[in-house]
Amino acid sequence: MASPKEQVLNLVQTLPDDATFDDILEEIYFKLEVDAGLRELDEGKGIPHEEVEARLEKWLRR
Repeated sequence: MASPKEQVLNLVQTLPDDATFDDILEEIYFKLEVDAGLRELDEGKGIPHEEVEARLEKWLRR
């Protein structure tokens, strides 16, 4: 697995040349959050799809 520095360098290289610092930080933050979510799923901390649907249904009715 690539080091965090290598991962960030690879991520930055995929962005357009006119990307701003904010764009770069948003991409890094997004990657951190996705990686954290995937780790939680690997640890069995996820919730079943049906429960997500039920929670969203309650939330959307408000």
